[in-house]
Amino acid sequence: MTGERVEELLRPLAPQVLGALVRRYGHFDTAEDATQEALIAAATGWPRDGVPENPRAWLIAVAARRLTDLLRREQARARREDAVHRWVLPGDRMASPADEPPTDGDDSLILLFLCCHPALSPASQIALTLRAVGGLSTAEVARAFLVPEATMTRRITRGKQRIRDSGLPFRMPTGAERPARLAAVLHVLYLIFNEGYARTSGPGLLRADLSAEAIRLARLVHRLLPDDPEVTGLLALMLLTDARAPARIGPHGELVPMAEQDRRRWKADQIAEGVALVSAALPRGPVGPYQVQAAIAAVHDEARSAEATDWAQITALYEVLLGFSDNPVVALNHAVAVAMSCGAPAGLELLDRLRADGRLSDDPRLPAARAHLLELVGDRSGARDAYLAAAARSTNLAQQRYLHARADRLRDAD
Repeated sequence: MTGERVEELLRPLAPQVLGALVRRYGHFDTAEDATQEALIAAATGWPRDGVPENPRAWLIAVAARRLTDLLRREQARARREDAVHRWVLPGDRMASPADEPPTDGDDSLILLFLCCHPALSPASQIALTLRAVGGLSTAEVARAFLVPEATMTRRITRGKQRIRDSGLPFRMPTGAERPARLAAVLHVLYLIFNEGYARTSGPGLLRADLSAEAIRLARLVHRLLPDDPEVTGLLALMLLTDARAPARIGPHGELVPMAEQDRRRWKADQIAEGVALVSAALPRGPVGPYQVQAAIAAVHDEARSAEATDWAQITALYEVLLGFSDNPVVALNHAVAVAMSCGAPAGLELLDRLRADGRLSDDPRLPAARAHLLELVGDRSGARDAYLAAAARSTNLAQQRYLHARADRLRDAD
């Protein structure tokens, strides 16, 4: 098996192995270190020696041995009774062996809720879960939050330390504790999915493994809370958005805008499921931002062509979405919808306000949207400059190529 195939196999196994270790032994931060060492051993050994019959059990066994070594080393270093006592397993952490399936649900889902620990700030909850469950690098998590990588490294480290010190048992939250942590869980899944559907860096546009993992975890949460309208809304949003993925990439890996996509390639089964989910969730109320975003995605997906898109309805839905929070990305999308429903000049006026706001000063989406609208009003020179500015801000190679191609086309037209 090639190294790439092994990596594809290891990604979904990583949170399962970490979850199994934390469920059995606790010590979140040390368990993560041990899991990483087991993954490295597999990544180097399996292409040469072959994949074991039970990859998950192999990884857990290797990680558990490494965890034991790390804990023994810590005990030897502690030299004090209270430090040694830190590694004694609390009674409520006792569980079945790590290599046995959990009896109370998927380890990845329990790990997801554990990372959304009430002792952590919401930002740390999300960052830690993206790192531990989503498998994103620290740099990718930092870009999702628009903060420096060093800041995110400190945030993740503090989060692991607080979980280690809390003594929180590895189990699903219950009662009043669950709603307090559900919002962070949903936000985490939303960010993981977005990184998979529109990756922030690297050569390709998509990371299908991440978006698939986000959908899998969203299904698990929906199975746990089938009557929660926002859980349903988030799952619907993911399905409706991911349905367009096959048409989003051209034959040479290039970006294909939605208006130019072959809608026959969209996943009809996911569209049908997503529309059914959001249609069932909206009447139950209260209406939340994930349901509104899913409704916007449904309007796009149900349009037979780009020209047939009901932009007036999308504009109205974005206005509802803006009422939930002052989010600059939502404001950007609203400006584009206004341009499509009321004319490009109206959209450009809104984009100019966002430029003055400054929160998207490093985001390529703002100049890219502005370039598109300038092109619509016939300002080719301004559009070309804006496309080049967007390309300079983008860290995704495929997006850069697309933006440069748009700029080159306008230059050649002149």
